[in-house]
Amino acid sequence: MRVISKRTLRQFWEDGRYTDAQGPLEAWHEEALKASWQTPQEIKEQFRSASILKGGRVVFNVGGNKYRLVVAIDYGRQACFVKFVGTHRQYDSIDAETI
Repeated sequence: MRVISKRTLRQFWEDGRYTDAQGPLEAWHEEALKASWQTPQEIKEQFRSASILKGGRVVFNVGGNKYRLVVAIDYGRQACFVKFVGTHRQYDSIDAETI
């Protein structure tokens, strides 16, 4: 899977308030790069706590469930688009299916 873009993840942990997110986000990024998911079920097999949403969206719990990562996946192109990364509180204020 191509991840577009790691820069969004990096900006989050470099913010200064979320430096503890760097390790978990980098670990997720490495796993995603190695993956070749063809279906949402394959994601659930690898990440049991992931939530599958409409429109190819997936929500990952990161950092011991401290952070949420929303991605849009294009299975045909093998691309994963980072749409949102934030705390649970920040996540609660967005619509994960449209962000």
